[in-house]
Amino acid sequence: MVVTGYVKDRTLYLNLSGEMDECSSREARARCDRLIDENINAKKIIINLSGVAFMDSTGIGFLIGRYKKASRLNVPLYIEKPNFAADKILNLSGIYSLIPKAE
Repeated sequence: MVVTGYVKDRTLYLNLSGEMDECSSREARARCDRLIDENINAKKIIINLSGVAFMDSTGIGFLIGRYKKASRLNVPLYIEKPNFAADKILNLSGIYSLIPKAE
């Protein structure tokens, strides 16, 4: 899992690519948390999933963890561009009730 991030107009964009599973999530978690901590003045965070080829239930846990971190900072979190399979998993999990899709 590769995590990159950048800030534009006080929005922190976190771009994920690769497979989101148990093996890759620990490093992705640490990298995302570090980027969030380095940009605590962001007014919102968008996690771009367009590069995620595979996601299992570990991905749901990953997203909920980032949601909790963002919530503690009073920063809204959004999901952007999940592929069809990831979108189906996210819909079934009900995660969009916590983390809406970016428009």
